[in-house]
Amino acid sequence: MPESKIEQQIAEELGVGVGQVTSAVGLLDGGATVPFIARYRKEVTGALDDAQLRTLEDRLRYLRELEERRVAVLDSIRSQGKLDDELEARILAADSKARLEDIYLPYKPKRRTKAQIAREAGLEPLADGLLDDPTVDPKAAAAAFVDADKGVADADAALEGARAILVERFAEDADLIGELREKMWGEGRLAAKVRAGKETEGAKFADYFDFAEPFTKLPSHRILAMFRGEKEEILDLTMEPEAEPVETGPSDYEVRIAHRFGISDQGRPADAWLNGCVRWAWRTKIQLHLGIDLRMRLRQAAEDEAVRVFAANLRDLLLAAPAGTRATMGLDPGFRTGVKVAVVDATGKVVATDTIYPHQPQQRWDEALVTLAKLAKQHSVELVAIGNGTASRETDKLAGELISKFADLKLTKVMVSEAGASVYSASAFASQELPSLDVSLRGAVSIARRLQDPLAELVKIDPKSIGVGQYQHDISEVSLSRSLDAVVEDCVNAVGVDVNTASAPLLTRVSGIGSSLAESIVAHRDANGPFRERTALKEVARLGPKAFEQCAGFLRIPGGDDPLDSSAVHPEAYPVVRRILEATGSDLPSLIGNSRVLTKLDPRKFVDDTFGLPTVTDILAELDKPGRDPRPAFKTAAFADGVDKLSDLKAGMTLEGVVTNVAAFGAFVDIGVHQDGLVHVSAMSKNFVKDPREVAKPGDIVRVKVLDVDIPRKRISLTLRLDDEVTPGGKPQRAEPRGGQRQGGQGGQRGQGGKRGGQRGGGRQQPAPGGALADALRRAGYK
Repeated sequence: MPESKIEQQIAEELGVGVGQVTSAVGLLDGGATVPFIARYRKEVTGALDDAQLRTLEDRLRYLRELEERRVAVLDSIRSQGKLDDELEARILAADSKARLEDIYLPYKPKRRTKAQIAREAGLEPLADGLLDDPTVDPKAAAAAFVDADKGVADADAALEGARAILVERFAEDADLIGELREKMWGEGRLAAKVRAGKETEGAKFADYFDFAEPFTKLPSHRILAMFRGEKEEILDLTMEPEAEPVETGPSDYEVRIAHRFGISDQGRPADAWLNGCVRWAWRTKIQLHLGIDLRMRLRQAAEDEAVRVFAANLRDLLLAAPAGTRATMGLDPGFRTGVKVAVVDATGKVVATDTIYPHQPQQRWDEALVTLAKLAKQHSVELVAIGNGTASRETDKLAGELISKFADLKLTKVMVSEAGASVYSASAFASQELPSLDVSLRGAVSIARRLQDPLAELVKIDPKSIGVGQYQHDISEVSLSRSLDAVVEDCVNAVGVDVNTASAPLLTRVSGIGSSLAESIVAHRDANGPFRERTALKEVARLGPKAFEQCAGFLRIPGGDDPLDSSAVHPEAYPVVRRILEATGSDLPSLIGNSRVLTKLDPRKFVDDTFGLPTVTDILAELDKPGRDPRPAFKTAAFADGVDKLSDLKAGMTLEGVVTNVAAFGAFVDIGVHQDGLVHVSAMSKNFVKDPREVAKPGDIVRVKVLDVDIPRKRISLTLRLDDEVTPGGKPQRAEPRGGQRQGGQGGQRGQGGKRGGQRGGGRQQPAPGGALADALRRAGYK
């Protein structure tokens, strides 16, 4: 397929003009990134957005891979001397990899098959003769082909060889196989049975011990759960071609094979033998082949959906509301090893660290309160970020008491996800960034910083370690990484980056900047001081014109020499701004943010040969609200006092919580009891919900009602429909099996969800400080 055909096909799929696709492909091939094209090349692409460009990029990759494979197939068949015009036309018309491989199958080099051995023994004329003329008696015809020297001992051996030839011919008919594959996909089902003696060991897969569902109705999480059960040798899976197998006579699949090759049962001598060949082909070869194909198709569909869910959740998490430049204390909870404490200032710089031991076995509660109060007062702390792992609820109580006893500190506590914090702590970058800190303390620093700016901190962690996906360890590493990297790139560039404070990992995600160039920017900044203007970036080693073009609009310089350098206006478009200033007769400081003037301007008056209407419109919008952060305003949830563990929950309770993760079957919500509850998709709205993300996203603060609490299984069923009636004993919702230990955010254990908020205005109530606590406070100098 020529490149022009590829572009035309993509244009039809996207519903856009071929010229738009051609222009976008040219930019991508030239090294431009999707964020850059979407933001600064709207005139060139006809304003294709980032979602369209990502789809275009994926389809371009697939179709080019298809074309490469097509060329290889043609070359292979040509070298065998078997390529004719008709076959070449079929190959050129193949519109998918599956169709191409179906056509190639008869010509694909393979080990010697029974059919090939039979051909070498001269049995193909026997197979052709019986197929062409069923009136011939098979035994009598086969007798003429007996030849001990060729390995054909008798008539039965001859017929067996002829059958092998026909079976291979039936199984390698591309049109037939394509038709049967689609029929089996539309009518077949995946069935699961528990293996004998595995009932207790595989209890987590109990929902699939005797289960069957049509291929077309299976959601991704069920597919991946069953495949995992099979991998763990708990389940046996069967790809059934039809919901109700035919008890007697040929199946519809066998009928179609027979019809394709003109085989029927008319009582002729060879009819029974030929129908036997059809039955043998279906049951021993074609059904097995299609089962493998559809298994791959199911897995691919499930992986695609799982990747989509993971990417969507990651986007929500990265774009979660930042607390902003406020001094923050990070608490990394623990029992025996203590609670690690780190205080960072408004810029994220570490100003103090400590370890306290308020919990068992040491139980130095009062001493811990004194330490935290002293640190908070000394460093003007405003926020307390509590990691949501082991001992988080106990540490949350500690923070609540801190707020209650020391109200003058005016602290706010927030529960945040610590997923990936340990990965960051042990990383090479953490060692470089915090060389003097113990690994355990680095986690507390990360927890504090991710409350200040989730995006800036989370980019330091491999996206797969953040844990907001479903069954992420069961899906393709390549496709997952590619999708998640694209999400991170889009989010970072949508928000923009302060080039004078950004870390190397954050800069790496900026359009046009790789890891080595990011390190060069940081090194130049360290050696020469903060950048005063964007043009100074050209002085960075190895940052050439192309890289500058790609990155300049996404790098911000607040307080620099040119106010435009703190905006999303690209330096190449500064001349447009100058023309706007001349037209309004004002200077830049008075124009920026002046909605009264800007909204009256006609963008068409500033269009020229280089900058069209979309770009000018964007410039005016940016001048109105320069450097606008697309993320929402920061707010926290209030967990209910006295509801700290599963046994505190009762059916009918209405609670506030934070959505930690969204899967295809519902949303997980942290309501402050160490175990996320599940709002099944059926309990998310009174209307039908196809995609749970239409209703809830990670980080959302929601009010839920408790439907049922299953303490032995540690499951909480919730509903977003607060007027739902709860029957005595609760009304359990169907919760999908989590397939064992939660991986990638698949289930209720804490520490895997999105950013949690949790403000409990004071925690448990205590009397005013007195006795030993009062003495300790006085010794610490706190009055």
